[in-house]
Amino acid sequence: MGITSALTVNDLVLHNPYDPFHHPKRDARLGTPVLIQLMSTPAGLPRWGLRLYRAGGLLLLVLSMFVAIQGQVATSSPADDPYLVEGVSDTIAYGLGRSIKITGTVKNGAIALGADVIVQGTVEGDVAAIGGSVIQLEGSRIGGDVIVIGGAYRHGNEAPNRSASSTTIMYAGYEQELRNMMRNPTEMVTPHWSARYVGLRILAVLFWFVVSLALTAAMPGTISLGIARLQLTTVRVAIIGFVAAAIIGAGVPFSLHYFPTALSALIGLLALLLIVVAGLFGRVVIYAATGRWLQR
Repeated sequence: MGITSALTVNDLVLHNPYDPFHHPKRDARLGTPVLIQLMSTPAGLPRWGLRLYRAGGLLLLVLSMFVAIQGQVATSSPADDPYLVEGVSDTIAYGLGRSIKITGTVKNGAIALGADVIVQGTVEGDVAAIGGSVIQLEGSRIGGDVIVIGGAYRHGNEAPNRSASSTTIMYAGYEQELRNMMRNPTEMVTPHWSARYVGLRILAVLFWFVVSLALTAAMPGTISLGIARLQLTTVRVAIIGFVAAAIIGAGVPFSLHYFPTALSALIGLLALLLIVVAGLFGRVVIYAATGRWLQR
C-alpha cells in the first residue's frame, strides 16, 4: 500500500500525462516556487556536493533567522507621565500607551489603551480603559458608564459622583499582559525563545506530520493531483483563493442579515466547513510538495 501510494504521488507530480497544459520546460520553470529556485543546486556537482550545498543553504537561512531575532531592539516603555486634558473638550480624550489625566471637562468620553484614565474634573460620556485602570479622584464626576478590561475601577473613600443610570463593567485579569501588548504591539509577532516555545513548535510539527501522513495514505490520488495543480497553475490557484475569500467574506454577513435564520445558519456552517477543509487540504498539499522537493 505504501509503495503504491508513493509511486502514485511520484508519477502524478513529476509526470502528469492527463494535464493538457503539460510541457516539460514550462513545468521546470513554473513548477518550483521562488524560494526553492533560489536554493536550487547548481549543475555539475557530485552527489555529496549537492547534499552539502543544500545543507549549507538551510543553515544559512537558520542563521539569518537568529540574526534577525537578535537584531530586534527592545522598545523601552516610556515613563508614565500622564497627558493633561485641561479646559473644555468636545471630542473624545484618548491615550495610546500613555495615561491621561482629565482636570477640565470632556463632553464625549475618554478611553486609554495600555494606560490609566485619571479623572479629576468632569467627563460627561463613558470612560474606558483596556490594559489599565480608571481612577476617579475626589470631587470629580463621570456621567456615563465605566468599562475596564485588564484593570480596576478605583475611587475615593466617599461614594463616587456618578449618574444614577450608569453602570460599571470590569474584568481585572491580564492587566500587565494587556498593558504590554497595547504599548508594544510588535511583541505579538516576536518569538520569545524558551523551552516551552520550542516544545510547542516541535509538537505542532509532529501533529501536522501525522495528519499529512494519514491524509496522503487515505487519498494519495487527490493529494497528488493537488500537488500537480499547485505546481503547474500557481497563479490560477492564488486567484481562486482570493475570489473565494472575497465571496465568503461578503456573502456570509449578507446572508446573515437578509436571509431567513435557517438558511443563513446553513450558509454559515457550509462556509465554515469549506474554510476548515480548504485549510487542512491546502496545508497537506504544501507539506507534501515541500517533502517531494526535499527528496529530489
